[in-house]
Parts: sequence; C-alpha cells; structure tokens
Amino acid sequence: MKNIKLNTEFTIYASKESLEKDVQELFKAAEKARKNAYAPYSKFLVGAALKLENGEVVTGSNQENAAYPSGLCAERTIIYYAGAQFPNQKILKMTISAGLQGKVLDRPIPPCGACRQALVEYEKRQNAPIKLYFMGTEGQVAYSKSVENIL
Repeated sequence: MKNIKLNTEFTIYASKESLEKDVQELFKAAEKARKNAYAPYSKFLVGAALKLENGEVVTGSNQENAAYPSGLCAERTIIYYAGAQFPNQKILKMTISAGLQGKVLDRPIPPCGACRQALVEYEKRQNAPIKLYFMGTEGQVAYSKSVENIL
C-alpha cells in the first residue's frame, strides 16, 4: 500500500479590481463573451478569454444544443479555437466569468470536469502552466497557478 497526498492551492481576491491590469482586461473580454452565450435551456451563461504568448486574446462563450451533450462550454470553445488557429502559441492565462441569466452570482465558478481535462491536456502539450482566474458575475475571483492544480 502507498499513501498519496494531494494539495490544491487557490488565491482568492476580493474582486477583479484587485488583479493586475492585463487580467482585468482579460476579464472584460470574458464578460463581453458571456453576453454572447447561447444557453436557452440552462440559462447558465459562461464567457472565457485567454491570452496567448504572442499577445493575441481569444474569447468564447458556452453554446448549448437541445441534443445534450452536443453543446460546448466556453473554456473548450476557446482552447480548441486557439489550438486550431495558433497551434504553436502557448496559452499564458485564462479568465472565466459565469452566472445565471438575470441573476447576480458572487462566488467563483470553476471549469467543469470535461473542461479541466481538456485544459490540462493543452497545458501538458505546451509544457507550461496556464494561469487560471475564475469568478461568478461579480465579487470574488479565484486564481490557480495552473490547470493541473485544480484536478
């Protein structure tokens, strides 16, 4: 028998205004993308933005479909796009903003399990961490130094 100890560490910020300016700008892009979410069934809107090492910003939102689970989460929408359009660029950081349509959500909402798996695969492929910031529609922001940290 072998015991394994796992540790997960997050930094919690009171608000996005406590973050570096470039991360605040990335959150603005994620919030704008959230408004383009297509979520007529769940009413759960998610926007995400990532920054590549060349400075390019990629945004996306969740897109639902009546033939569940044919829809796609915002996080996978942008990493697949980034991987297809910028295959040799590392993903430096990602911001995620999520909440129910018409409601305020003031606690951080992390990526779902499928998105975590897809994100960590990109992180492993590029052999460098992806800094991950996530929040609801307002309030606290959680920061993880890598995707692997949240698995």
